Amino acid sequence: MILKIALSIGLLLYSISIFLYLYRILKGPTTSDKVVALDSIGMNLVAIVALLSMFYDTNAYLDVILLIALLAFIGTVSFAKFIEKGKVIERERDN
Repeated sequence: MILKIALSIGLLLYSISIFLYLYRILKGPTTSDKVVALDSIGMNLVAIVALLSMFYDTNAYLDVILLIALLAFIGTVSFAKFIEKGKVIERERDN
């Protein structure tokens, strides 16, 4: 009973933090702030799915956790490369 209450409180707090990160994405002064907020949203989604997995006492969501974490990582690396070089994919061809 206490575990379910603690998990519910954790879900609520992570949901609130996602909305605060959405505000940072909309009002962020720099692109770097927006990228960090997007990465943090990805990690919060991983935490929310993990808490839901514990709440429902199942292992079915573990693949979803891995997928969200992988997509968040690839997105962060792509944004960082775009900020650094202005391109995500560089094509060098021999002429």
